[in-house]
Amino acid sequence: MSALLEQLPQSGQIQLTIQVSAQFNYSAPAAQRRVNRFVADEIGYLLRGSEPTLVISERIWWRVPILLALPTTGSLGAVGNIDVDVETGQITATPEQIAAISRHAEDLANAHSTRSAS
Repeated sequence: MSALLEQLPQSGQIQLTIQVSAQFNYSAPAAQRRVNRFVADEIGYLLRGSEPTLVISERIWWRVPILLALPTTGSLGAVGNIDVDVETGQITATPEQIAAISRHAEDLANAHSTRSAS
């Protein structure tokens, strides 16, 4: 598991004391499964969630990278991320995020088919 701290200054001295409290009701594998179901139902069946990263900010959530995978070639690469709240399991994905993931997946698939045809 890795953790990502957001909103840190880009330069200067930093002193961190981290005290975070949250009820971890959703593990990384549980978050990944929720995202897998979500992307298959809402975006496309060729998408799947990869290994989540723990993100600590105002809230704590799992950030699950979304990969495009073709049956013949396997994973082509990441096309976006979807966040899952560690306490509630709620998926955070706006319509704009979903559209962007879909566009990135189409672009990646088109780029792959163009390379394959060459």
